[in-house]
Amino acid sequence: MIDIQLILLAIGSLLLAGVLLSKLSSYIGVPTLIVFLLLGLFFNGNTLFTPSVDNYAYIQYISIFALIIIMFSGGLDTNTKKMKPIASRGAVLATVGVLITAIATGLLIHYLLGIDIVLSLLMGSIISSTDAAAVFSIFRSGKIKLKKNLAETLELESGANDPMAYVLTISFLELLTHPTTSIEGIIFLFLKSLILGAVFGVISGKLSVKLFENVNLDVKGLYPVLLVALAVLTFSISEIVGANGFLAVYIAGIMIGNAKMIKDAKLSNETNTTFFEGLAWLMQVIMFLVLGLFIFPNQLLETAGISIAIAIALMFISRPIAVFTSLIPFKVSLKEKVFLSWTGIKGAVPIVFATYPLVAGIPEAYTIFNVVFFITIISVILQGGTIKFVARKLDLLSTC
Repeated sequence: MIDIQLILLAIGSLLLAGVLLSKLSSYIGVPTLIVFLLLGLFFNGNTLFTPSVDNYAYIQYISIFALIIIMFSGGLDTNTKKMKPIASRGAVLATVGVLITAIATGLLIHYLLGIDIVLSLLMGSIISSTDAAAVFSIFRSGKIKLKKNLAETLELESGANDPMAYVLTISFLELLTHPTTSIEGIIFLFLKSLILGAVFGVISGKLSVKLFENVNLDVKGLYPVLLVALAVLTFSISEIVGANGFLAVYIAGIMIGNAKMIKDAKLSNETNTTFFEGLAWLMQVIMFLVLGLFIFPNQLLETAGISIAIAIALMFISRPIAVFTSLIPFKVSLKEKVFLSWTGIKGAVPIVFATYPLVAGIPEAYTIFNVVFFITIISVILQGGTIKFVARKLDLLSTC
């Protein structure tokens, strides 16, 4: 047993090191949060933890709570008026784009590497979404401004595409663990999860707005606490009835954040804004640190070859196919499509989804987890570190 004082010392030291190193990350163009991921990897926790289903379940629980806060906070910050011009294409990229990415990547893994088709599609689903935390971090730290609402498109896509990736992951995991499950049944569960998630998100958003309109708390600082409670309840109730909890949380956050009375009277003050910004950031830090701690570097290197192959296929084949296909109905220039194809940045969310096969006891789960982790690092460093350069080459940087 290790004393709690030593554990707290390690946590405090990691947080302090990450905060101080965040300034360096902005200079080299790498998102701040990747620093925490690498710190977790460097201070590997194999002396504190053992690789077991129970321990990976704890990672999953911590990460799910963190994602609830992050997605709810993202919804609160989403300005519907600002996003309206690009809402359609952003929504298509977040749904159809993720589906195409997952299927294309899965098929490439199957045919190029000879891996079982269902397992390949599961891997493709896990790494199909872009990451809001990584995208926001890159744009803010690099002070990147883009033309033609490209930044807003990427932010909307990255904030809204996790639910689709989650449903796909759960669907193929169900098919892998229960091979007798019919395809029709998987499709039904898939559609049910998304539709109910949207419905519960709207219902929760409306009820939350009504609650805010009729409650007057003596302590103003309790309003953010009330929001946290509403976010957790939205997720848990949605999941209990078979809905997509992440989608419900995101939609509820959007509705609450754009309700005029709440925005003007109870969410516009600096205290509440700072609270959620800090809480979401802390959740991201904790998630990246914990995920890094549970990786074993020697196992990571063993999967380097397959990870690099999948990363190349994902960045240069699957993502471009998804972007170009999804944006056919919209007037988007070739340069914009090329840029959007390159900015399919991965982050902590795929790593979190990679814990689901571990908890389910899939034999190949450890390989999947390490491969996804490796791909995330490649994506954030290579794609995230070159966004500004690519935008400049394509003449998409805005000077205003």
